[in-house]
Amino acid sequence: MSDWLEATFAQHRPRAIAALTRVFHDIDAAEDAFADACLKALSVWPVDGAPRDPFAWLLTTARNAGLDRVRTARRRAALLARHAEELQPMSADPPDLDPDALRDDVLRLLFICCHRDLERRDQIAMALRIVAGLSVEEIARGFLVKPKTMEQRITRAKKKVAASHVPFETPSPAERSARLQEVSLMIYLMFSEGWSASAGPAQMKLTLCDEAIRLARLLVALFPGMGEQVALLALLLLQHARRDARVEASGALVALDKQDRTLWRRVEIAEATALLQKAQRIGHRGAYSIQAAIAAAHARAASSYETDWALIESHYAALYAMQPTPVVRLNQIAAQAKLHGPAHALRALEGLAEDLASYRWFHAMRGELLQEVGDHAAALAAFDAVLALAPTEPERRAVREKIARSEKEVQGL
Repeated sequence: MSDWLEATFAQHRPRAIAALTRVFHDIDAAEDAFADACLKALSVWPVDGAPRDPFAWLLTTARNAGLDRVRTARRRAALLARHAEELQPMSADPPDLDPDALRDDVLRLLFICCHRDLERRDQIAMALRIVAGLSVEEIARGFLVKPKTMEQRITRAKKKVAASHVPFETPSPAERSARLQEVSLMIYLMFSEGWSASAGPAQMKLTLCDEAIRLARLLVALFPGMGEQVALLALLLLQHARRDARVEASGALVALDKQDRTLWRRVEIAEATALLQKAQRIGHRGAYSIQAAIAAAHARAASSYETDWALIESHYAALYAMQPTPVVRLNQIAAQAKLHGPAHALRALEGLAEDLASYRWFHAMRGELLQEVGDHAAALAAFDAVLALAPTEPERRAVREKIARSEKEVQGL
C-alpha cells in the first residue's frame, strides 16, 4: 500500500467508523464495512484517480458494502427489519455531510469505548482498535501482552458493550459535555500509562503515547473552541517532547533535573506553547490547563537550577484547590522541597503517609528526601517499600542504585 493511501485511510477512519456505527448500531459491522471500502479503493483509485472527496467516497462505499452484508447475513435479519426505511442504499453521488453530526458520531464512538462497565485498560484498548485503527498486534505490543490475550480482551469488551444496548441518538448539549470530559480523561490516562507504565519491563510505551496524542488532536479538530481540550493536547505534547532524554540507551531512567535538555524536542514544545496560549485566550482554566502550564514552566527552563519553582508551586496550589487529591498534594510538596528544603517537605509528607501507602512514587520521593537530610536508614526502608510495590524495571534499577548509596552511608564506607 502506498504511503498516501495508508495516510488517507488513517485520516478518515475515525469519522467513517463513527458514522457507520451510528447507521448499523454494531461496531464490528462498521469496521468490516470500512475495510471493504478501503479494499475497493486500493483497486479503484490507482486506476481512476482519487475522488474529489475521499471521505465521502469511502463512507458511501462502506455504507453500501455494509448493507450488502446486512442483507446476506442471517444474523443481521432482525436489524434489517427494524431499520428497513433508514438503511437505504446511498447513491453514487457524494452525500451531504453534516459536520456537526459527524462530530457527534466520533464523540459517541469514543464514549462507547469509555463505557462505564469496562475496565480502564479495556477502554483504552477499544479506542486504539476501533478509533485509532491499530492492529491487535500493535496494541498488544503497547500493553506488553500476547496478541491472543489482547484479542480476547477486545472481543470481551465489544460483547459487553453490545449487551448493554448503548443508545445511538444524538446527545444533548449537557450529555455531550459529560461525554467529552470522560473521553478527555480516557485519553489523558492512555498517555499516562504510556508515559509511565504501571508495571512491567519498560518505563515508556510510546505506542500508547503516540495514539493518545493522535486522539487528543482529533478532539481539538472536533472542538476547536474548547479550551480544556486544546490544553490537554498541549500538556501531552510538552510531556512527550522529553521522551528522548528520559531513558538512557541502557534503559536506565533519568530524573527530570538530570536530563539532557538539548534532547528535548523544541518543535513540539513550540507547538504546545502556542496551543496553551490559545487555550488561555479561550478561557475556562481547568485541570489540564494548569498541568500544561506546569509542564511549560519546566520546558522554558534551560536547566533545573533555572526552573521557576515558585511559579510551579503556585500552579500546584491552584490545581489542589480544584482537585484536592493526595497525588496533587504530593506534587505540590515536591515543588516546595525545591523552595524550602527537604526537611520542610518531609514534615509535609507525614500527612499523606496513610493515603499514599500503596503509591510507589510517594515512597520514592520520601526516600530521596531522607537521603538529602542524611537519614539513610529511614531512606532504605522507604526504598524497600518502592520495591514491594512492583515498579517498572527501569525504576527498580534506579531504586537499587539509591539503596546501594544509602547502604554505604549506613555502613560508614
